[in-house]
Amino acid sequence: MASWTMTNVVAGVFMIRALQCLLALFTVMLVSTSVLAGNELSSSLFPTVVEPADKSLTCIQPEDEMRRNHMNYILHERNETVYQGIRNEPGSLAACIDCHVEPNSQGEIAGIESKQHFCSACHQHAAVQIDCFECHADRPQKYITRAGQTSSTPSIAQQLQQTLRRHENVNESDTQQ
Repeated sequence: MASWTMTNVVAGVFMIRALQCLLALFTVMLVSTSVLAGNELSSSLFPTVVEPADKSLTCIQPEDEMRRNHMNYILHERNETVYQGIRNEPGSLAACIDCHVEPNSQGEIAGIESKQHFCSACHQHAAVQIDCFECHADRPQKYITRAGQTSSTPSIAQQLQQTLRRHENVNESDTQQ
């Protein structure tokens, strides 16, 4: 039989007190978050959906459906586009980004690495890693500028057209000589 010493008893009592304190702390945290969930303060703790500025636009599915199953819609669109060549705009990732990612009051647009980004807020909250934006733009195309581009800089399409015209002019001058 083990002999109980005063040290063993004190250590046991200390352990029980520590566990009671941890349980009390955990209970307080659990109760406070459930109270806040029904409170206006919850908006700062839990991600919210950024609604499009254009109120005439509606999502392709109700909000609760999109929260649960958006990844299935995006994967379905991806498969149709990549494997079958079908491009269906309403359910595309670009369409989601065009509606839900908008500039803040300073005119800045959050990138995917920011918690202010439409997709990032929920995915960071749920500890889900997304890789969509390794290939896709995380901002609407209308807000993307390339390095060195200003409002007076021609778009990529305009630059391509200018290059083709110059090339045609060079070819015409070669045939005339």
